Amino acid sequence: MAKTTVLAISDDVILPMTSVFDIMTEPCDPLIVTQASSLSKLPLESSSLDFVVSVSKSLDFPNDHLFGDISRVLKPGGKFLLSNTSQSVPAETSKVITAIERKLLLAGFVSVEKPEVQSGVQSFVVKAMKPSWKVGSSFSIKKPVKTVFKIQMDDDDDLIDEDSLLSEEDLKKPQLPPVGDCEVGITKKACKNCTCGRAEAEEKVEKLGLTMDQIENPQSACGSCGLGDAFRCGTCPYKGLPPFKLGDKVTLSGNFLAADI
Repeated sequence: MAKTTVLAISDDVILPMTSVFDIMTEPCDPLIVTQASSLSKLPLESSSLDFVVSVSKSLDFPNDHLFGDISRVLKPGGKFLLSNTSQSVPAETSKVITAIERKLLLAGFVSVEKPEVQSGVQSFVVKAMKPSWKVGSSFSIKKPVKTVFKIQMDDDDDLIDEDSLLSEEDLKKPQLPPVGDCEVGITKKACKNCTCGRAEAEEKVEKLGLTMDQIENPQSACGSCGLGDAFRCGTCPYKGLPPFKLGDKVTLSGNFLAADI
């Protein structure tokens, strides 16, 4: 049976062996590294340890760099045990444990186990595991089998005749407007039998002494013709008409030329 390899680290000058044995649940002969916070790199090869145990009284140990190096020296599936015996109050301890969990996840650890903070208890142990795969490892992914949907049709099924869905109204040919209608043609003048109201409009325009083009598309050289009689000059062709916007059709009411009395 292979021997379990354990590394115990601390930021203190001295680390008692009993502190490590209290955390480990199996017998071991740990390698001790003190004042680990001053190291730029742990003096061990990558993926060489089964366990790493951290014992400290400071809430700032291990630092972010050391979290990443601990993950480096652990074997795939190796475990990291972080023990802290600070004198902080429970509320502050809970925040520290949450911060440690976040740092472990960012360093690549999984299966983080947090303890429940209880009043009167000033120490805690956080457990985490390095993923069981190595950096650069690969494995095949099974592609899902494509399912082709098949539609089964029975020849005995009755099919609906599409023509039977049309009514007599649907089959009637649409009626086009007659050629003599007011809206048809280039001149846009009222026809002899006008019923759309164009003939009445043209009659009003003739009484005003204006052309249909001046009503349909009013323009102004001075720019004041559309503002109303108060702004129009004495020779303005639109004098007496209601205000309008230049370029828009002048709207005449039905009783515009009717006598007031």
